[in-house]
Amino acid sequence: MLRAVLLRLSFLTVVLAGAIHRDVAAADRPPNIIHIVGDDIGWDDIGCFGAKDIKTPHLDRLAARGRKFTSFYSPAPYCTASRAAMMTGCYADRIGIPPVLFPHSKIGLHANEVTIAGLLKERGYATACVGKWHLGHQPEFLPVRHGFDRFFGIPYPNDHEPERFGWSKAAGRENWLAPPMPLFSNDTVVEEPADLENLPMRFTQECVKFIRQHHDRPFYLHFSNIETHTPWFTPGRFTGTSQAGSYGDAVQCFDWSIGQIVATLIDLDLTENTLIVFHADNGYLPPGSNNSDLPNVYGKYATVDASRKHVLRGGKGTLFEGGPRVSCIAHWAGKVPAGTTCDEVTASFDWFATFATLGGAEVPQDRVIDGRDIAPLLFAQDGAKSPHAAFYYYHGGVLGGVRAGQWKLMFPGGGRGGNANANQNAGPPAPELYDLNADIGETTDVAANHPEIVAQLKQFAEQAREDIGDTRTQRKGKNTRPVGQLTETTPAKRAWSPAAADSKKSLE
Repeated sequence: MLRAVLLRLSFLTVVLAGAIHRDVAAADRPPNIIHIVGDDIGWDDIGCFGAKDIKTPHLDRLAARGRKFTSFYSPAPYCTASRAAMMTGCYADRIGIPPVLFPHSKIGLHANEVTIAGLLKERGYATACVGKWHLGHQPEFLPVRHGFDRFFGIPYPNDHEPERFGWSKAAGRENWLAPPMPLFSNDTVVEEPADLENLPMRFTQECVKFIRQHHDRPFYLHFSNIETHTPWFTPGRFTGTSQAGSYGDAVQCFDWSIGQIVATLIDLDLTENTLIVFHADNGYLPPGSNNSDLPNVYGKYATVDASRKHVLRGGKGTLFEGGPRVSCIAHWAGKVPAGTTCDEVTASFDWFATFATLGGAEVPQDRVIDGRDIAPLLFAQDGAKSPHAAFYYYHGGVLGGVRAGQWKLMFPGGGRGGNANANQNAGPPAPELYDLNADIGETTDVAANHPEIVAQLKQFAEQAREDIGDTRTQRKGKNTRPVGQLTETTPAKRAWSPAAADSKKSLE
């Protein structure tokens, strides 16, 4: 009898020791990081940021249980430049990346640039990029050359297709002709043309698969959706589910994908050790934009509803708030305070430094990094403030504006790009000052009332021109780095894999 009791106590001791070991290991283990990037989603196009005609219950739930960042920026109002910033922690103009790369482009992310994936991989993280890359489609520019163990996605936007650029030949621009859309598995094309309508499901499945494969070690998942970028192709089950046309359907499809990822974390009991960050790459596609050919090619899947109203002025391609200012949500159960809001100025390149710090990596000291660790803001520490004295609105080499605190100064020509309202197209003829706390829609120029604020913001602008440059004033920055130039001539490998066909199976 005594022996039985002792054996039982011994067993319980082993079990308890194992549990304590697991708890200690979990406490010592750096967090999993899931970085979710929406494509061309307006600041107020998700429920918890004010949308009434688009339902996003999964994002809303993350916000209710996490933290919203309401003055959060993409450092560029276009796809390629914004992704360069979040990957490297730098303004795209600092590293030579243009607003958009195309299928004929022969440049990309330089091999010497350090990505957040590379930093975390060095710390033992499993890393994956699922969805859109858009930092170079040539082999030497692909994600697997920039710190990612796994890439499953397309190299540029889903509208860079032969149908979209077919007009180029007639216009005498054969070099603009696009090949069929390639779907990559690592550095190999496994489908061409890609089945765009079903890619959202397949990308979701890939995310779930990656999490399950690497649940027992730290992982970094960069999930960049494509369906909210024109054309708004989604699986049939989402057609007509929103009150905002094909665009709204696409946002709701994306929200479903996020729900599948969160459900997987819950199933694996990973929510308390996983930081989830969502934000868009830039604002919504406005009516009357420079992409006016899209409806002619894709019909209702690229027709913008001009009657929809937005809180912010401008949209994708402009430097008014609707272009670079985007919704952002952070969730980490038990770490990020639930149901809270941060209105301090932050930007997507800040996640570079923040993820690195949380993952135990060091931010590179041999180059200028614009992003800052915003963990104090993430965790709502007392007295935490924006780490940026000023935020700069860049667009393809042009410094269009600067924000410091509540104030934003827009320079002549700073608006950039097309817009729904003709008076917003080119930006102000003279510097204009907006109080974003009182006038988030940028309706009233108050420069005449605050000359001292205008002078201060102009000084900040001069610092940016000295540091990064400004083509409008013909200034070359002293701390810029070169873009990657194509050196390899070997095309991407192509293989039709049965596994690619099998991956079309839905998660429904």
